[in-house]
Amino acid sequence: NNNNNNNNNNNKPSAWDLLYYVHYVEHDRRLDEWVTLDRFDLSTLERATPPAAEGLAEGADAANGTETGRRTRRSNDGKFVRQAYGASSSRRGGRYGGASSSEALDDGGDNNTNNRNSNNNNASDSLLRGGNWHYTGSAGNPDLAELEAEHHEITKVKNIGQIVMGKYLVEAWYYSPFPAPYNRAETLYICEFTLKYMRKASFYARHRRECPRRTPPGDEIYRKGNLSVYELDGKDHRVYCQNLCLLAKLFLDHKTLYYDVDPFHFYVITEVDENGAHVVGYFSKEKVSAEDYNLACILTFPQYQKCGYGKFIISLSYELSKREGKPGSPEKPLSDLGKISYRSYWTHVLLTLFSEQTGEENVQIRDVSLATGIKTEDIISTLQSLNMIRYWKGQHVVFVMQDFLKKYRERDGQRKIRLCDGKCLTWIPHAERKKGGVGGGG
Repeated sequence: NNNNNNNNNNNKPSAWDLLYYVHYVEHDRRLDEWVTLDRFDLSTLERATPPAAEGLAEGADAANGTETGRRTRRSNDGKFVRQAYGASSSRRGGRYGGASSSEALDDGGDNNTNNRNSNNNNASDSLLRGGNWHYTGSAGNPDLAELEAEHHEITKVKNIGQIVMGKYLVEAWYYSPFPAPYNRAETLYICEFTLKYMRKASFYARHRRECPRRTPPGDEIYRKGNLSVYELDGKDHRVYCQNLCLLAKLFLDHKTLYYDVDPFHFYVITEVDENGAHVVGYFSKEKVSAEDYNLACILTFPQYQKCGYGKFIISLSYELSKREGKPGSPEKPLSDLGKISYRSYWTHVLLTLFSEQTGEENVQIRDVSLATGIKTEDIISTLQSLNMIRYWKGQHVVFVMQDFLKKYRERDGQRKIRLCDGKCLTWIPHAERKKGGVGGGG
């Protein structure tokens, strides 16, 4: 027995053999990463007694942080690779260094999430539906609060290190519930045209040679220059839309992955060249929304950010709302990047509209809403942030300073803003299609 105990102790990994999952306090989770012990300033660590049930020899809290758990990963020969103790830290670090080693399995599947058992067949599946995740806490429903807590616990550690998509290598930001064994791959390879995902470079290379597609499925509803947009019905293109949601979750924190894509339309934005239509981003929209949401989820992929596509996607959603004759609003809550993009877009549209007026018009908020497709509450909140709503003679009025508009026009004239050109949009509202029996093209 003593010999066995000695052998067990010899096989026990030391603190230097482990990877530690780090979250930086007051920073977005996209900065989370796995790090080795040499990345820590050990003089700031305070030793803590580990949970006895876990059988841990030692544990540590980073400065201003807390221990969050343990992760175990194994290599393809089944031997122990590393365990990782989660920590929350106030020290910023470098890039993600994942510890996963994918298993030697065939990648020949069709990625059909509708016809397979994924790793999410548990109680938290009730959360995995519909655009953005609404955190409600424990208010009034302890069962839902427990599911939300479980959902947060499952998704707080990102599981995919990076993706290869076309000519880009992109670091993942957040957890995404890809099915096993893809959910443990350090690198996933994504076909730009079908969104099929693979774990091996060899399968990816073969797929790229043999793949016949060069565009997303669905109907092309917009084309201007090298920019093209496709509309997809989640019911008709279920696998593609499910794969799009899985892929998007790698870069969206407050988004629930929904396998039930049937109630949504998806609008995929692409850049077109001689090799095909490359996915830039997308937004989804409920087919029927009681709250008049004109957008459920929005994403510009990291490799195309800072190129003005965010405003284009937002403007496209509002152009659709204007075609439908009813103002809309994005589903809440927005991600941190979504809030920035929307506030910037609303500001641009409203100030541009006001700058085109002489100041003698008696314009109502309702008129602005109909002209822009923006709901009145979003208009009011934006004007309040610009300090342009004043109380005058017993009522609230929009107060526009011409000097402020002049400075904005001068600054705005120096920037090239990419917006949807309604003349290039060949799209008919679905309600009119049902009446007239026509398709999506104009």
